[in-house]
Amino acid sequence: MIRDIVLYGHPALRAKGIRIARVDDSVRQLAVDMLETMEDAAGVGLAAQQVGVPLQLTVVDISCVEDRPSRMWVDGREVDPLGHMPLILLNPQLEPGGEKESGQEGCLSFPEITAEIVRPSRAKVDAVDLEGHPVVFECDGLLARALQHEVDHLHGVLFIDRMNSATRAGLTGRLKRLKRDNS
Repeated sequence: MIRDIVLYGHPALRAKGIRIARVDDSVRQLAVDMLETMEDAAGVGLAAQQVGVPLQLTVVDISCVEDRPSRMWVDGREVDPLGHMPLILLNPQLEPGGEKESGQEGCLSFPEITAEIVRPSRAKVDAVDLEGHPVVFECDGLLARALQHEVDHLHGVLFIDRMNSATRAGLTGRLKRLKRDNS
């Protein structure tokens, strides 16, 4: 089922996600719904907060993006990240690393707003899948950027919080309108 994506101003976007202690049918259904919602919106990631549910759950699928490469390592061995898509991650812990780099980001909760955001180029991920199995890997490129963006959502942090002050100032009017219309 495709769910509504909440927009900037909705209180769920600032909510810290509750840790998922037990995977039940409602969590499984939420994950399936989030994948369908993300695909329908042509996104590469979606956090539970973006569908109004404050849980530590995110989905990511970079397979539709060909011009922003990613690499992935499992147990120290490089693997094809596309073979692991889509990712459904519960309670993800992220350890960013590598050099900081600027990259274009958008967010499904901020329609038609994009900005250059500086983030570390790599990330180590430690999470759980829907079967309760550990998911541990390292990544770089778009996958690392998307995961950092989505894990930020799980902690109530939005990509506008990562913008430099000049960029954010240039978007002030659009952000105020969006927030006003969705509060």
